[in-house]
Amino acid sequence: MTDQERLSALVAVWWEAVDSFTRLLEHVGEGQWSTPTDLPGWDVHAIAAHTAHLESLLAGRPHDDVEVGQAAHVRGAMGQFTEQGVLARRDATPDALITEIRESTTARHTQLLADPPTDPGAPAPGPFGAIGWTTGLLLRNRPLDVWMHEQDVRRALEMPGNLDSAPAVHATDYLMESLPYVVAKRAQAPAGAVVRLEVAEHAPATVVVGEDGRGRVGTPDAAPTVTLAMDRETFVVLAGGRRPVPPGGVRVAGRDDLGQRVLAAMAVTP
Repeated sequence: MTDQERLSALVAVWWEAVDSFTRLLEHVGEGQWSTPTDLPGWDVHAIAAHTAHLESLLAGRPHDDVEVGQAAHVRGAMGQFTEQGVLARRDATPDALITEIRESTTARHTQLLADPPTDPGAPAPGPFGAIGWTTGLLLRNRPLDVWMHEQDVRRALEMPGNLDSAPAVHATDYLMESLPYVVAKRAQAPAGAVVRLEVAEHAPATVVVGEDGRGRVGTPDAAPTVTLAMDRETFVVLAGGRRPVPPGGVRVAGRDDLGQRVLAAMAVTP
């Protein structure tokens, strides 16, 4: 597969994620938009506003520079930036948010189809390129972000679904790539430790910690020190830092203490 084909496939996954997300928002009741989500400080309306903000930037629309003030859930420059997009839309109606997402993504999708990206290493457009993102990174991140926020809304409103789609598979595979960092850097697994992650419907991931303390992808036949097994939803909730391990949600085989350390360090998204 060529670079252009890989990038075009990512565009297709993002487009599917956007379509599913906006269809879900259409079914959110009038009294449900203020429902809190797993993300501190953000309700369903805020998540829709956040998505509208980022997709509007990608469509070439200006960023709204508003005063954020003091908020416990806002951390760092990126947190300030994304919160501005939410606050700028706090008075927007649900219909206006859905329309903004659809109009922005349609404009961006049309552009990407007319002039397909070919170089994954090229700077991403607008503010995304300004923070060092490449086109390839942006196109990998957008379907992850949109699908994860769809799941945030679904959990908040107890409307489960869309866990077996292409965006779901993409997001899970992408998050599983962080396992070497989680095991070696965050969980501080000792040299020689072998951690195996089994997420239902995905190829298992194995990490071996070297004498230098770094985690590296190991072969499937490496004897695990500990194995962690769970379904897709449990994994993305943990890797997304949304909720603690649900009772009985993870099967741990082998060194339980190491397994618990890895689970506690699993969150890799802000």
